Amino acid sequence: MELKKYLLSPLLLLCSLPFMGQTTPQEMFDDIHKTAGVYYAYPVYSLQPQTQAPKGYKPFYISHYGRHGSRYLISDADYKWVIELFDKAKKNNALTPLGEDVRQRLLKIWPEAEGHGGDLTPLGRRQHQGIAERMYLSYPEVFKDGRHISARSTIVLRCAMSMVAFGDQLKSMNPKLDIYYEASPKYMDYLNFHTEESNRFTHGETGPWVEEYRKFEQEHIHPSRLINNLFSDSSFIRKQVNPSNVMWGLYWIASDMQDMETKVSFYDLFEKQELFDLWQCINYRFYVGNANHADGKGIVVANAKSLLRNIIESADQAISDPNIAATLRFGHDGNVIPLAAILRLNDCNVSVNSPEEVYKVWADYKIVPMAGNIQLIFYQKEKGNSDDVLVKFLLNEQEATIPIKTDHFPFYKWGEVKHFYTDILSQ
Repeated sequence: MELKKYLLSPLLLLCSLPFMGQTTPQEMFDDIHKTAGVYYAYPVYSLQPQTQAPKGYKPFYISHYGRHGSRYLISDADYKWVIELFDKAKKNNALTPLGEDVRQRLLKIWPEAEGHGGDLTPLGRRQHQGIAERMYLSYPEVFKDGRHISARSTIVLRCAMSMVAFGDQLKSMNPKLDIYYEASPKYMDYLNFHTEESNRFTHGETGPWVEEYRKFEQEHIHPSRLINNLFSDSSFIRKQVNPSNVMWGLYWIASDMQDMETKVSFYDLFEKQELFDLWQCINYRFYVGNANHADGKGIVVANAKSLLRNIIESADQAISDPNIAATLRFGHDGNVIPLAAILRLNDCNVSVNSPEEVYKVWADYKIVPMAGNIQLIFYQKEKGNSDDVLVKFLLNEQEATIPIKTDHFPFYKWGEVKHFYTDILSQ
């Protein structure tokens, strides 16, 4: 079946863009936390009411893939080297008053961060509990007594912890649900799959995009102002401080504070334009690494094919088995992004190759904030045949478009959706 039979008209396609829309510097200046990109804490405040299903249709099954919730920086070393540099500057009398204030802030957050590199934070657990609770309350028909839920995560601990937080919340709302948890290498070939061809393209040192990115970063990252505000000794700066590394190190710590419990901020160290430019660089790297960069010719998005295949097979199984309530999957930003692209959600599959243009059409924090998720909600008539199934797509609990015509947006006929995706898998 040809894809073009399902493509929306140009006018209808444009109507889908506001779901993601263009990102402007002003949008990020208004909420500087968004410059954290993939460290942006899940934005519950932005959720909109759900559309009522067509008359006679009731939800009966949910297919889900979620990123782990808020976490600490990936390694203790990401905090420790910055702290050690400021301690060394203190001993050498090379800190400005602001630099000493920053050192004290770093020491204040270290007791919480130490030993937790890469771990789920308490906020991360609460995020998944909240998503699960809203899912249960929005679709109570799905979670009837005794119905079965499959919950699988990658073998990374923060993903398994997110899965348990999510499932336990559902269980607390109905103890008679049957939830089976798994975190096993057996399922990694679709929960977190990357081809060798894709890895060659996305490699951060040898990928074909790296030199252009290096120049782009060089044009956008200007650490001198920040460094001179923190360190008072030019000799110490010359001998001990890599200005770019320090700026990036403080950016990552600043970005992750919204995911931690300790109430400390580092955003006052940066000008808003500096934060926007740092984010531009990271947003581009995530676009290259996980989305549909034009030079990649679809090889990165193709990483999600095995996951899409599992979604289709699981849905068909649930349609034929009334005991199945939900299929829950938990992984990483690098899985949610290509899945959103291969599903053609909103404009997540947009393809450009210029670093300067990416932020205008694609923004990481709109797709994969911490606990970012994709949900497919399946509906069936109370009295009808099993082929009469509708599906609704949610990106971070917001109703999303796909390029198939429908008379009842955001609801699509599963038969047409399945054919559309089957055709993509055959390419």
